[in-house]
Amino acid sequence: MRYVVRAALAVGLSLFGAPALAQSAENAWTLEATAGVVSDYRWRGTSLSGGDPAVQAGATVSHASGFYVDAYASSIEEYGLGADGDGAEVEITLTGGWAGTLAGFDIDAAVAAYQYPDGSDVAYVEIPVQAGRTVGPWTWTLGAAFTPAQSALGDEDNRYVWAGAALAPEAWPVAFEATVGREEGAWAPDGKTDWSLGARAPLGPVEIGLAWVDSDVDEGAAVASLFASF
Repeated sequence: MRYVVRAALAVGLSLFGAPALAQSAENAWTLEATAGVVSDYRWRGTSLSGGDPAVQAGATVSHASGFYVDAYASSIEEYGLGADGDGAEVEITLTGGWAGTLAGFDIDAAVAAYQYPDGSDVAYVEIPVQAGRTVGPWTWTLGAAFTPAQSALGDEDNRYVWAGAALAPEAWPVAFEATVGREEGAWAPDGKTDWSLGARAPLGPVEIGLAWVDSDVDEGAAVASLFASF
């Protein structure tokens, strides 16, 4: 899935202790899945669903060693129009990486391939890395994503860095999150800053969320979400 989205969901699920779908005592493989809907699919402050709701679903298979593979799909506004006028209406993200603890920090390093079925020359690969640490009720995260030069980016590269914080005291039924990011390169030749502030709350196996997502190149919007974990 989109890496920052996947990471945000992972933080939310860990804060509220979502269960794994299946695990083997012999090989320590774990399968987790999530599905839900957002009122607007916002990616780094910009809507990829044209301001409309989007349906999303994903699954992650991970090993006790920390290695994992992840697949995520989301409906999007038609993208990558070809000569016939048709384009992609679904974004599929395939990710492989390692997540674990090093020197007291939670590290997640991956390679992600973004695919757009029926889209014309828009598939690309990105390399994201993030580090986080939990101190009491606070979780702090720093991350960066590098997109090498490739045809989907006009043979230019792209860089994105972000920082996030989550507050989730045990006695509170809700967790609060804030992020800020900076992008430069092929997708933001003049530079772009985005930010979000929101809250998540579990209702059994379902998690609801509400966030304000904004940037300096697009109008902000309140984004509601509803996801179930399996």
